[in-house]
Amino acid sequence: MNDQAMVTGHGAMAAARAWTARMVAPLCDGGRGTRASFVRADFTADFTADFAAGTDTAPVRLAVSAQGLYRAFVNGHRVGHDLLTPGLTCYDDRIAYQSYDISALVQPGSNRIEIWLADGWFRSPILWGELQFGDCWGTRIAAIAEICQGDRILASTDATWRSGLLPITLAEIYDGEDFDARLETLTETHGVEELAFDHRLLVPHETAAVRELEPLEPVEVWTDDQGRQIFDFGQNLAGQVRFSVSGQAGATVRVDHAEVLGLGRAFDNRNYRSARGAAVYTLKGGGEERYQPHFTFMGYRYARLTLTGDARLGRIVSVPISSIPQAAGGITTGVAEVNRLVLNTLWSQRSNFIEIPTDCPQRDERLGWTGDAQVFAGTAAWLGDVEAFLKKFLRDVVHDQRANGAIANFSPDPTRLHQHRFRRVEAGSTGWGDAITVIPWQLYLHYGDAGVLRDCFPAMLRWLDYLWNISDGPIIRPEGGFEGRGFTFGDWLQPKGGTVKPRSTIADDCAATIYHFISTDLAARIADVLGEASEAFRLRDRADLIRAAFVREYFSASGRLAHNDQTSYALAFLHGLVPAEHVAAAKDYFRKVIENDACLIGTGFIGTPALLPALTMLGLDDLAARVFLNRESPGWLYQVDRGATTIWERWDAIAPDGKIFDPEMNSYNHYAYGAVCQWLFESVAGMAPSAEAPGFRQVIVNPVILPDLSPVSAWHDTRHGRLAARWSLNGAQVTYQIDLPSGTSGLLLHNPKHQNLRHNDVPLAIGAAGYKLGEGHHTLAFTLTT
Repeated sequence: MNDQAMVTGHGAMAAARAWTARMVAPLCDGGRGTRASFVRADFTADFTADFAAGTDTAPVRLAVSAQGLYRAFVNGHRVGHDLLTPGLTCYDDRIAYQSYDISALVQPGSNRIEIWLADGWFRSPILWGELQFGDCWGTRIAAIAEICQGDRILASTDATWRSGLLPITLAEIYDGEDFDARLETLTETHGVEELAFDHRLLVPHETAAVRELEPLEPVEVWTDDQGRQIFDFGQNLAGQVRFSVSGQAGATVRVDHAEVLGLGRAFDNRNYRSARGAAVYTLKGGGEERYQPHFTFMGYRYARLTLTGDARLGRIVSVPISSIPQAAGGITTGVAEVNRLVLNTLWSQRSNFIEIPTDCPQRDERLGWTGDAQVFAGTAAWLGDVEAFLKKFLRDVVHDQRANGAIANFSPDPTRLHQHRFRRVEAGSTGWGDAITVIPWQLYLHYGDAGVLRDCFPAMLRWLDYLWNISDGPIIRPEGGFEGRGFTFGDWLQPKGGTVKPRSTIADDCAATIYHFISTDLAARIADVLGEASEAFRLRDRADLIRAAFVREYFSASGRLAHNDQTSYALAFLHGLVPAEHVAAAKDYFRKVIENDACLIGTGFIGTPALLPALTMLGLDDLAARVFLNRESPGWLYQVDRGATTIWERWDAIAPDGKIFDPEMNSYNHYAYGAVCQWLFESVAGMAPSAEAPGFRQVIVNPVILPDLSPVSAWHDTRHGRLAARWSLNGAQVTYQIDLPSGTSGLLLHNPKHQNLRHNDVPLAIGAAGYKLGEGHHTLAFTLTT
């Protein structure tokens, strides 16, 4: 089927429609997990009236949405290129609709529209283990559609439409899709039922639709001991396998997926847990047949094909999909493994930015964990244009907020409408709930729109009140356990080292209190931006109380933090929680903790993004380089050396001998630790957004020169144009160049390690306030000192 129609009208600012169509459910639908179905109608297009009036023919447009997932066809041709429509939202709050110009698909006279429907996120089983359940948002899949030509409605869904079953015999998010091509002849067997539906739920698609990227050919193929072919596509990703096949009717092709190979190159997808993550195609016979799943996606690098009967495989490719298919930034260095790490982060972002920022794309989870999104938001905005994407996510976060102010640990949160099923608390972890302050602030820094701050500000205040009330004061003391009041994930997956002498780790109360301060301090700054003077004063006063309480509770008289761990020092320094009288001593303790750990990473999800920025802020550049370039586990480059093409969930996901760590919780496509790329852009490349002139109206320029990384080159496409910086080192002499796009200025900061500074070959002295750089190209030269 040809993809001819073009999609238009996307974006939350588009005007809402005055719908006349009804939401109609196919009466042939057998419920969750059964054969998919379609709804269909004929309509007439009359172009003669326009010709007779001497006017241009008005375009024919389709507006369409669904409960579940849909794919539309007009006269047998697929409408648009969008995938997984209408997308994923809190469906009780908003359901997106898409608008397409279908003029090229419509012919004068009689036409037919067909809308395929499947379970999608709406009613596929979601969550994991004993928590998993289906029909999260409802039990009925359904479609709503209108075809208009100017002011004329040519067709709209109502009780006259007909329905029937599709050749898709299974289509679920976790389990994948089965397709029986022998059933391709579609027969109308049933009618439809008009459902009670609130049209106010329908909103224009709030972000770019999920799209395909360029397909990847296999880089290696081999046959296992059972005669099954295994294809290595060379890149872990989220997507679908597309193949052609020929043979007799009834023969089958089963595609299983895996991210990694086990010992002896064994195909291993145990980490999918209960997710089947497979596609099964049954041939109709009679020539070459092509197949690619319609209503699901998988996370994988490897595909194992099992052919039964007379089936002969043709071409096979891996098709990546993403809501953010285009890169908006990149960075390269003189270390190939670092360049691969950046690319791995980009691929993890693509894989997990499918409608919402998920934790992973492969196992029985794929949820919008707020903590993961919070720590990664800054990096995400460097690597892609994520403004609309994350604003959409924040609308779900706000909608999922509990009455007591707790922010859900993941959004959209299917448990919210089914609390009777759950005894465990699934909302309110600090570090996770703080997404409500951190993500809007990062969007403001990168795109300069205060609207997102205003939209989220009431939810921020409710969140901060929730935090304060956990322990009735500034220090948060979680009760412990998933059901305890104030439960926190802490520094999730923080490595502890060996069992004989494990390294120090941050305690839950300390982690929660630090984030209590981070969000309160951010909210105070946000109140200033919004002109909320009284709230800014109140919040700043509360932040001061938290800071003072933190010092009393966690600092010894000698300047040592209570848990003496990397995360505590990194977060405390980065967010201004170390009092002046303790800075020197705490800095020494911080260095010793890292050196005593042999420069191995000792941080988890919330500590890792702060670790290197804190070290370079303190001038400990040599230590930052040793930690970053470490090749052992835990370490970023250890993953790369082990062949990773995306970011791992666990530092020790694969042992040096190739043994896979516990597959029950082991994703090989988790973007959280890729947050280090924000440091690469802002510190190593020396270009950072400014809170004083956000949206890159001003760029903070202050490169951290790490000799082992030379040369460094970075770029980022801002709203003003391309921002680019590069530096190289010759002995102790540094040449730094930066290109500031039109409408942008730079603020070059004083750095005591940059001596004998020259700007465009003219000597330059920088005062405490910095030196302003105008738009255009600048060359800086200086001598690097230690």
